[in-house]
Amino acid sequence: MSANKTQISRRVFVKGLAAASVVAATAINLSAKETKKEFDKGSVLSGKTFNLSIGYTAVNITGTPAIATTINGKLHAPTLKWKEGDDITINVTNNLSEDASIHWHGIIIPTHMDGVPGISFDGIKPGTTFTYKFKVKQSGTFWYHSHSGFQEQTGVHGAIVIEPKVKDPYDYDADFVVALSDWSDENPKSIYRKLKVAGDYYNIKQRTIGDFFSEVKKDGFVNAFDKRKMWNKMDMGDRDLSDVTGYTYTFLMNGDNPATNWKALFKKGQKIRLRFINSSAMTFFDVRIPGLQMRVVAADGNNIHPVDIEEFRIGVAETYDVIVEPKENKAYPIFAQSIDRTGYALGSLTYDKNILASAPQMDPLPILSMTDMGRSMGNMNMGNSKQSMKTNSMNKMQQSPMLKTQKSGTNMGKMSNSSMNQAIPITPLEHADGPQSTMKAQNPQYRLDDPGVGLRNNGRKVLKYSDLKSLRSTANDKKPDREIVLHLTGNMERYMWSINGIAYPDAKPLVFNYGERLRVTYVNDTMMNHPMHLHGMWSDLESGDNQFVRKHTVIVQPGSKISMQVTVDARGSWAYHCHLLYHMAGMFRKVVVA
Repeated sequence: MSANKTQISRRVFVKGLAAASVVAATAINLSAKETKKEFDKGSVLSGKTFNLSIGYTAVNITGTPAIATTINGKLHAPTLKWKEGDDITINVTNNLSEDASIHWHGIIIPTHMDGVPGISFDGIKPGTTFTYKFKVKQSGTFWYHSHSGFQEQTGVHGAIVIEPKVKDPYDYDADFVVALSDWSDENPKSIYRKLKVAGDYYNIKQRTIGDFFSEVKKDGFVNAFDKRKMWNKMDMGDRDLSDVTGYTYTFLMNGDNPATNWKALFKKGQKIRLRFINSSAMTFFDVRIPGLQMRVVAADGNNIHPVDIEEFRIGVAETYDVIVEPKENKAYPIFAQSIDRTGYALGSLTYDKNILASAPQMDPLPILSMTDMGRSMGNMNMGNSKQSMKTNSMNKMQQSPMLKTQKSGTNMGKMSNSSMNQAIPITPLEHADGPQSTMKAQNPQYRLDDPGVGLRNNGRKVLKYSDLKSLRSTANDKKPDREIVLHLTGNMERYMWSINGIAYPDAKPLVFNYGERLRVTYVNDTMMNHPMHLHGMWSDLESGDNQFVRKHTVIVQPGSKISMQVTVDARGSWAYHCHLLYHMAGMFRKVVVA
């Protein structure tokens, strides 16, 4: 092993990211006690009045002392338990030396309570208290976080659990929040500065000359060379999965690093509800519990028709509720590996707090295909040729002046046919070609049946967006009045992100008309997954067969397109953005509902 690779292995282990087997291999003596945090852990607050204090807290997550920004001195922050229909008061005091804020992610509330500085309020000045007051109009699993600077990265995030007025349509005996996050000892301003210098700074799994020679041996020199040439022309790499990786990140589960191993206790035969929340700044996680089937019962706080799976990908800001039923007295690993396979968060679902599960082996590094770049149909399973021809025909229609919704497909993803016979006028938006946008998907496809790179044909049943079906009938939902198309654009070399080639500081607000039904189609011209979040209103994802599933965050896969509909029922100003923290400065819009 080279000296450089040895240093990386040691660094990764010190951060609590390596499995026990690596301990012996590297001969590093780092006990679990030394890797445990030296600060107060999360708690649960319930009632109608809450007092939250944002401040600085000394932490030790990786073996190196650091300073976090925390709520009530806790990382992860306290879980807030509310009841649907209650009037809630939350007093937030800012003890930082800079402005702060709290945004209630996915909570439907008045604009001035939404907590986004510069959009819906002025922020919370140092030494002052801001009082949030609103009625709880929903139930389920949600979360809250700062919308100021990089405070979300340094610890200002927590879970929200809302008890429904009417009992959920499923039973369970125990209930746990599983909040995933990514921590770095680095100052996030330093992380961002490094990304601006080199967008692939933290990509420790880039291709090497050895990889090229392996491709030559497998495919021949000409094919291998042409393949590399195509990627180089696009200024892309087929391993560009995460901007920030396990090189600097330690992945946490409810604030615990993998060496600490968060624990949830069960009794054999119980039904356990696990509320997964991706409260990370930049990381997509692939989640599984080896040995247990998961029944997905809710997405982004909304109940769905149950789906039995073995694995799911959870994008930044998404939530999924699953129910598991352990049949044996054993420790099951709750395993959440990062999409780039540079690390994982780990917990144990166990019958005995002293018996912990070991992490399974991480999957191989995913490799992006030309399909992920929106360049060709790639090597995806396209189904029969007739269906492929129909899908291609439908996608051509998407480029016509009057957009019509795609019919159901088998492998390309099922689209709603509610508007098939109705022309939807497209409202043109400002668009720019220039340094903000150096990538373009030439053949973007609807890929609702595609679980994503690294999860295709992996031998496990993986959740897909096409699996998500609302419990309520959506057949009679109002048809869209109009449509807008948002291209998600970027320049990886200069680490610039934008919408329609225009960064937020130079963009005009999007104007939504109060009372209208608006269709939004995303086209992802980049190689990254983008979790798009509209504040203040639900995003009704078109999941197929005249179905919509209600979400607050929609993942747009690389080189793909996806559509949602919005009932514009909330006046005021709202934020609309990619939820990857270091993309937000550019891939952001202000929405004005008039």
